[in-house]
Amino acid sequence: QVHLVESGGGLVQPGGSLRLSCATSGSIFSIYVMGWYRQAPGKQRELVATSTRGNSANYADSVKGRFTISRDADKNAVYLQMSNLKPEDTAVYYCHVVGEIIPGHQFSDWGQGTQVTVSS
Repeated sequence: QVHLVESGGGLVQPGGSLRLSCATSGSIFSIYVMGWYRQAPGKQRELVATSTRGNSANYADSVKGRFTISRDADKNAVYLQMSNLKPEDTAVYYCHVVGEIIPGHQFSDWGQGTQVTVSS
C-alpha cells in the first residue's frame, strides 16, 4: 500500500509564496504521474498541476506562470512551488500519484490534504 503525506501549507499574505511537499511511502515499482489538486469550500476538486514520468508538466490556466511543479525521482516525491499567491488560491491542496506497486498492479492514491489560506 502506498501512502502520501503532504506538508508545507499554511497562512500567507497575498503576493506571498509557499512550497508544498508530498512524500510517498510504501513499495513503489514505478510512477506514471504525480500531481496536485485543490478543493475550495463549496467547489469541486480541480487540477492544479501534474508531472509525468517524462517530466512533462501541465498546469491549470489559473496558476500558469505562478506555480511550478517538480519531482524527485529518487525519493518518489513531488513539490509545488507557489508564488504570487492570490486569495482565490485558498483551498485544501491534495497530492495524487498514479503508478505501479509491481508490474501490472496499478495504484492511484491521494494524500490527506494540506490547507493553504491566502489572506491579509
